Amino acid sequence: MPKIGMEPVRRLALVNAAISEIGHRGSLDVTVTQIAKRAGVSSALAHHYFGSKENILTAAMWRILAMLAADLRDAQHGKKTPIERLHAIVDASFSDRNFRPDVIAAWLAFYVSAQTSNDAHRLLKVYHRRLRSNLLHELRPLLAADAERVAETIAALIDGFYIRQALRTEAPDGKAAVVATKAFIDDLMKRETIS
Repeated sequence: MPKIGMEPVRRLALVNAAISEIGHRGSLDVTVTQIAKRAGVSSALAHHYFGSKENILTAAMWRILAMLAADLRDAQHGKKTPIERLHAIVDASFSDRNFRPDVIAAWLAFYVSAQTSNDAHRLLKVYHRRLRSNLLHELRPLLAADAERVAETIAALIDGFYIRQALRTEAPDGKAAVVATKAFIDDLMKRETIS
């Protein structure tokens, strides 16, 4: 019988364990037993809380999206100009909490899973819509007609750093990704103001 009041703590432990286990294995080919063991609970309790592995993995993706959203709010706090807020989107995307090996592996695994899983596909669409909306909000005052194209390019650049890092063996370098992405944005803005 589960202890009263422990459900939120154990649910979070299972979600974090799922992210870690996906990162460790580099795929979604993890079992509820492996996730539960990493979380320090029984697989029966994991099934009790989530019902299925798919539900645990969906909760893990929601957790990743929530961490990204929280980091974005923190990064944009006090930023006044569209460029500052664009830079904040980049900072949040490559923060230490988001651009770490287990989360990067989870992103890649969810991208692959989205081809066959409706839940994963829906969650990735949520992420893409949020990122696109955030980018467009800052780009429209600067670029008007080209805002959509530039938003897609910046989003592809962010996703590209995640994919490239997932295929590398060295530790993630979020600072280098930030520098490169911000340089792209700044160079583009200089060209736009010259034209």
